[in-house]
Amino acid sequence: MADKLTAQQLEPELVFTASRSSGAGGQNVNKVNTKVTLRWDVVHSSIASPEQKEILSKKLATRLTIEGVLILTAQEKRSQLQNKEVALIKLDKLLEQAFKQKKIRKPSKPSKAAKKKRLEGKRKHAEKKEWRRKL
Repeated sequence: MADKLTAQQLEPELVFTASRSSGAGGQNVNKVNTKVTLRWDVVHSSIASPEQKEILSKKLATRLTIEGVLILTAQEKRSQLQNKEVALIKLDKLLEQAFKQKKIRKPSKPSKAAKKKRLEGKRKHAEKKEWRRKL
């Protein structure tokens, strides 16, 4: 399995842009660029290995642009620096989720009690139908 990537490792390839945020903030919202947009070109990344790129392309397919660029935005906070940190945290969570291995399901067998209960139910149902037929 490929090693996991972190936002800290990818920092040199990340491109941050700031723009005006919507929502709460009063007059501050109209004059300060606090919304942060993080862009990372997954396809042309020199830090990610080919295996990692393949995994990310599959797992993050719905979040990537046609060119293979991951775009995340953060505008929850009122300062640009805080929103940049939020965007990095979002990226970390996304990467962690993408590289998480699924547990293999082990098929289970019904217990003796479950088998007995099922057969008892079938027997009672059969008796009920038998009783109806005799009338």
